[in-house]
Parts: sequence; C-alpha cells; structure tokens
Amino acid sequence: MSTLIAIVGIGILCLLFEIFNLRKIIIPVTIVALLALFGLNLTDNLPVITGYESMIFVDDFGKVFSSLFILLTGMLILLSAPSYAKSSKVSDFISIKVFILSGAVAMVTFNNISMFFLGIEVLSIGLYVLAGSDRLNVKSNEAGMKYFLMGSFASGILLFGIAMLYGATGAFDVPTLKEASMSATTEYWFYIGVIMITIGMLFKVAATPMHFWAPDVYEGSPTQITALMSTLAKVTAMAAFFKLVGILNTYMYDEYKQVIVVVTIATMFFGNVMALRQRKLKRILAYSGISHTGFMLMTLLNVENSQNNLLFYTVSYAIAGLAAFSVVLFVTKKEDNCKIENFNGLGKRSPIMAFIMTVATLSMAGIPILAGFFGKFFILSQIITDGYIGLAIFAIINSMIAIYYYFKVIIAMYLKEESEDNVLANHSEYYIVGIVATVLLLIIGIFPDSVLNLL
Repeated sequence: MSTLIAIVGIGILCLLFEIFNLRKIIIPVTIVALLALFGLNLTDNLPVITGYESMIFVDDFGKVFSSLFILLTGMLILLSAPSYAKSSKVSDFISIKVFILSGAVAMVTFNNISMFFLGIEVLSIGLYVLAGSDRLNVKSNEAGMKYFLMGSFASGILLFGIAMLYGATGAFDVPTLKEASMSATTEYWFYIGVIMITIGMLFKVAATPMHFWAPDVYEGSPTQITALMSTLAKVTAMAAFFKLVGILNTYMYDEYKQVIVVVTIATMFFGNVMALRQRKLKRILAYSGISHTGFMLMTLLNVENSQNNLLFYTVSYAIAGLAAFSVVLFVTKKEDNCKIENFNGLGKRSPIMAFIMTVATLSMAGIPILAGFFGKFFILSQIITDGYIGLAIFAIINSMIAIYYYFKVIIAMYLKEESEDNVLANHSEYYIVGIVATVLLLIIGIFPDSVLNLL
C-alpha cells in the first residue's frame, strides 16, 4: 500500500509544481523520485502501512512486477522529455503517466476484485487521453476514439464478469473467489464470469481475435505514447491476467486450456504474418507485440510453475521495446515519418543508435545471447515439460518467421543507401534510454538468474 500511496503522491507533486511555476523541474524530479521508489520497493525498505490488507496484498509477485512497472515508467518519462520540452501542459502529461503507473501497481497487488477493476480503469482512462493527446493530428484523434470505444466495450465485459462472480459467491475478495474456484458446489454463474473476464483480458493484452484495435491505435498515437502502450500497458495487462487465472482457475479445466492453446496459436501466427506485410515500423512493432502476446499466453497453461518465466519474458520484451522506440523517436522526428526506408543508412549516420536498434530487434527475434532468447527458451522448456510438444514446435516456427521482418530493419540500417533528407531528432534522452536498455538486455542475457531468482 505504501508503494501505491507514494506513486499517487508523485503524481500530485507534478501538478503542484505546475501551480508554483516549476515546470522545468517536473521531469527530472519525477524520474529521480521513481528511481528512488524503485530501489526502496525492490529492497523492501518502504514503511509498512497496515489496515488495507483486504484491498491490497503485496506478495513477491506484486512486489517484483510493481518494481518493473516503476522502472519502465521512469524510462518512458525520460524518453518523452524532448516531446514535452516546449509544451505548456507537461505537468498534465507526466502526472497522467504516473497515475497510469498507480493503476498498473493496483492491477498486480489487488486482494479484492473491485480493486483490480479500479486499477485497470485508471490505467485505461489515462491511455485513452494520451492516445488522442495530439489534438491537431487526425490519426491521433482517431486512435484515441477507437481505443476509447473498444476499451470501454472490453471493460463492460469485464465488469459483467465480475458481477457474475459476485452473484455466485456474494464476495469480491480474492480468498473467497479462490476457494469458490476449488469448490465442487460453486454455481455455474461463477464460470460464466470467468469466461467473460477472460474475454475482456484477451482484449486488453491484444490477443487474436481481440487484437484488431492495436495496429491502428499504435500507429495513430504519438510515438512516445505508443512506446508506453507497447511496454508498460501490455506487460501490466499480461501480469494481471496471469494473476486472475491463478485465482479463478485453481483447477484449470482441459476445455479452458484448449481455448488458451488455440488463442495462443492464432495470436502468434496472425501477428507474425501480418507484420511481414507492413512498411511502417510502428505497425511492425504493433503486430510484433501481438505475436509476443502469444508467447506470454503460454504461461497461463501452468500458472503454478510459470511465474519466473512470465517475469523474465516481460522484462526482456519491455526493455527491448524501450530500446527500439528510443531509435524510432530518434529517426522519426515527424510523426508520419515512420517508414522503414527512413532507417536506410542509419548505421553510417548514427552507429550507436543503429547498434541499439540491432540489439533490440535481435532480442525480440530470440537470438542468443540476448535476453529475448532466454525468455523464449524458458517458456518453451516449460510447455514441453507440460506435454505441449506441438505448441512448442509451432512457437519455434513463428520465431523463425519473425526473424524476416526484424532483419528488414537491420538490412535497411546497414546495407541501404542513407536518406539525407530525413532529419534526425538528435536528443541525449534517446541515447540514454537506448544505451541503458541495450546494456540491460546484454546483462540479463548473460546472467538470466539475476531476474529468474527474483520470484
């Protein structure tokens, strides 16, 4: 609870700085505060606040994922600093991102299903606003409206499912719901609620066939907001989905597992095949994110033994996403200038940023010795152990397909003639985030136990 209160306090502090005309220090103070909170939260040095255990319960899963979200938010705010340098609304944008973080933390530390819904709505509403924040851009307006309509529809399904759970158990608290999932006398309303919550969460993680909003929203949103959706929002939704499945499906039925397998296969295949056809990097990363969702969904087939695998995969995927988007922002000074052709010759014009993009794409593709390789390796090892040999073979084939569109970017950077008319956004913040993310990908790849042992 102390972590949640500290995050909300940082968000309120951003708004107070605006009142006292301290606009210039909002971003650096927020980043420093989040980094300090990251260290304190990960090392259990925050003061313990009691009396809220019925709503918030922080176990190792919640603590580690909350720390990951805090770190990602700090890096995302630094990544967005050049975009807000001359904005008079910097306090609004930064505070919204911090409040989104509070929703993310609530989604992985809830001990009451109403707290989970509150968290997902805080996160979602902030994303709706940020997606349409470029008011003079028609694509941004479209992205905000589309995301709002589709997200609200999914939230309605989630809420209906929660109502079904309450109708079957008469309670919202997690221990009662978990006990009901193990009982043979639980009313069938409970299982209808589980199905509806699953459908709602499949939308939130952009799994096929509920993925259709993601490419258009990713492309139309400002690039720094797309980075937030692709990293923080996606891994938050996946971690919350994993926790919900552990609570509501203690004894998972074979029929439910079969549905997860089918959705996983469809998500990986559709994401990779559609990415092959794209010429804009933001859309490639959108469909790539969908295919990565398929890998993360495989952890739901064995929630008891897959916490470490999910954590490692989300860490490697999110950090690689940050590295990739730091280069996208560096190259695409204009929002509409996101074609792969604009990365031509980047290896000569900016060798450092080209190397960062190379490491990020190779990690996403699952090339040794980077973190992304071990993320896929651990998940595949788990599902093979659980007997899903066919699913593992399909996942490996899809990883091979993904290499093609990732290498399109690498080939453009090193083997194509450079595009002189493309003006680069040469800001130090992009270098800092990109270099830090690249170093982390290498360190985690060389020392995977440093992440695996956190849970």
